[in-house]
Amino acid sequence: MKNQHIGKKHCAKIICAQGLKIEKRMTTSAFNFELLIEAEQLVPFLGHDKIRIVDLSRSSVYDQLHIPHALHVKPQLLVRQEEQASGLLPDEDGLKALIEYLNISPEHHVVVYDDEGGAWAGRLIWNLHCLGFYNTSLLNGGIHAWLAAGYPTSAEAESFSKVECLVTVNLQHLDQHRIEYAKLLQKVEQQAIQVWDCRTSEEYTGQRLAARRGGHIPSAQHFEWSTAINRQNHLKLHPLERTQQRLEQLGFQFDQPVVVYCQSHHRSGLAYILGRLLDWNIQAYDGAWSEWGNRLDSPIITGESPA
Repeated sequence: MKNQHIGKKHCAKIICAQGLKIEKRMTTSAFNFELLIEAEQLVPFLGHDKIRIVDLSRSSVYDQLHIPHALHVKPQLLVRQEEQASGLLPDEDGLKALIEYLNISPEHHVVVYDDEGGAWAGRLIWNLHCLGFYNTSLLNGGIHAWLAAGYPTSAEAESFSKVECLVTVNLQHLDQHRIEYAKLLQKVEQQAIQVWDCRTSEEYTGQRLAARRGGHIPSAQHFEWSTAINRQNHLKLHPLERTQQRLEQLGFQFDQPVVVYCQSHHRSGLAYILGRLLDWNIQAYDGAWSEWGNRLDSPIITGESPA
């Protein structure tokens, strides 16, 4: 297994010495992992020095058991809070701090899981995509699927040798993955974008208030994030064909871009992954309802109708 990585340390030195342009070319994963992987695919690589397994489960779960060699990350590290928005992408310094905590080089592949079906795990992957790092995989079903398969667990907190050449934050392609309030408002007013609301139906209609105002963004179609999860199969995703069919029944067109949002870009972390898996041109609105619903000047629709 190690033979396929001969020369990697030398590559890292080249990257550090010659900068971002080379780094971008060389951040190709050597593991042939897709964006979604199954537990059995990860097992042979447990302990591999270029695989970083990241656990976003609750601390109480991680302390009791986790996948061997998994690094625990708390959700607070993934978000920046402002008065009217609770789940914004961290600024550049915050993203650098995330990379330092993850302790990853351009050669690493990051496999992420949680204990809730993939929402926080998807959010971390979105953060990494935003900063230009794409060697990422979501573990289908997370810790539940891992336990159901009978694979080993650990209760030991993992420690790693410090990586010499960390991933460089590159925000050049940020707009491919993220949309901010002003630009989204413009597209909504021009009816130039599909909008996917992945909150609960009570939040969508405005029955349940989680901000100053309730309801949804005009034209937004409702498809709750957890609908894509099979609770009878250890929180693994339903077949993608099923999810795509249901989204199409709502009127979504997969050859047109879409923006997804929830309350704080937590639940929409999984929706973002689904979009990528379905080859959809998808952006996340990280201001989410915590921003849109707390503003007093944003257009809002209440009730079950999109507009």
